Amino acid sequence: MVVRGKFDEDLKTLHEKLLELGNFAVHALNQSLAALENKDIELALKILEDDAEANLLEEEINDFAILLIAKQQPVAVDLRRLIVAIKIATDIERMADFAVNIAKSTIRIGKEPLVKPIEHIKLMHQLSVEMLKLSLEAYNEEDLGKARQVAQMDDQVDDLYGQTIKELLSLAQTKPEQLAQITQLSFISRYLERAADHVTNIAENVFYLVKGKRYDLNQ
Repeated sequence: MVVRGKFDEDLKTLHEKLLELGNFAVHALNQSLAALENKDIELALKILEDDAEANLLEEEINDFAILLIAKQQPVAVDLRRLIVAIKIATDIERMADFAVNIAKSTIRIGKEPLVKPIEHIKLMHQLSVEMLKLSLEAYNEEDLGKARQVAQMDDQVDDLYGQTIKELLSLAQTKPEQLAQITQLSFISRYLERAADHVTNIAENVFYLVKGKRYDLNQ
């Protein structure tokens, strides 16, 4: 039997930890793009070092949610809240991992000039971060309209990803001496596209939380 007052307090704590992890991922993604744009290797290395914090937060969220399930034996919407928290934490942590991957690619590119302007990559990054913020609002407010908007923005990221890869493949033909950097820029584009997919997973979990059934928002 769930003791309501204490359980609500525990849910609030879990909720706050999840938002903290989300804010961490937003910051890490912003830092990773800044490192790429400015060829800031020290900043890229700091992103790698700071990633342990995201891993720790995800573990705390998972352990706390599992403890609440074991102790309180919640049912219906309360159980969904705990399951959704675990799933969302996993998706957010993966986004922090993508920030680390972008930082690693930045280190590999080093100080050499970029082979092309990275406007599409910057747009993909901007959309991914906006999507993450919006998905956290959707979760916080249980707002299905915002969750649906996240899925629509994912289509824009997919389109930008397709354009970017096409441009980079064309560059690989005309500037084969820059293939190593072109490959890293392709990886970065892929990391951002995957990050947006993970945000869409968060939006789908908001639907599950509110409606009690699964929706595929990528269709």
